[in-house]
Amino acid sequence: MSAAAVPVIALDGPGGTGKGTVGLQLAQRLGWHFLDSGMLYRALALQALRQGLAMTAEAALAALVETLELDFVRPGPMAGRALLAGEAVELRSESCATAASRLAVLPQVRQALLVRQQAYRHPPGLVADGRDMGSVVFPDARLKIFLTATPEERARRRFRQLENMGIAARLSDLIEAVNQRDARDRDRAQSPMQSALDAVVIDTTGLSRAAVLRRVVTLWERRACVL
Repeated sequence: MSAAAVPVIALDGPGGTGKGTVGLQLAQRLGWHFLDSGMLYRALALQALRQGLAMTAEAALAALVETLELDFVRPGPMAGRALLAGEAVELRSESCATAASRLAVLPQVRQALLVRQQAYRHPPGLVADGRDMGSVVFPDARLKIFLTATPEERARRRFRQLENMGIAARLSDLIEAVNQRDARDRDRAQSPMQSALDAVVIDTTGLSRAAVLRRVVTLWERRACVL
């Protein structure tokens, strides 16, 4: 099967909408591969911070993509954990997220990571989670979903996540960070965060992740029946 023939389900939208959890559970349910593209950006940001690179050093950051050794634990209780050069790393900190958002606006970096993202497309299929999966990376995806939620709801989810990790945070600061990150993602010149024209938009505000997963599964089952 050629790469172009491998089916892709694209899950896009801002952080805090449940894309990662829903995407991973969907991939496990279908027996497909899973790409959390945000973790690629965060891993690159962490590696750059470790090497003392500025988040504006575009050429150096793009070159760093070539040597980035990132793997994900599949399956088991550690599913979704990232391994950077074989080392288990935490990529969900606010500092890592902020750094990733800053380097994500750089065209050379996005182009370098585009190739890495497309390389995850293997049989029997791929669930791809990100901000431009359906609009740029996999424009031929069989199903495109754009998840959204209010900034306040997403900040509350982030607050609970950090609290469970034992990381102190203020909700007001998280709301501000969410709005700033959205603005950077939405207003960047290359591959801005936006819903693909043929994407199905799901507002996850007030919905459990299980409810969102059920909706996505139903959409895929309907789509698969007519292909």
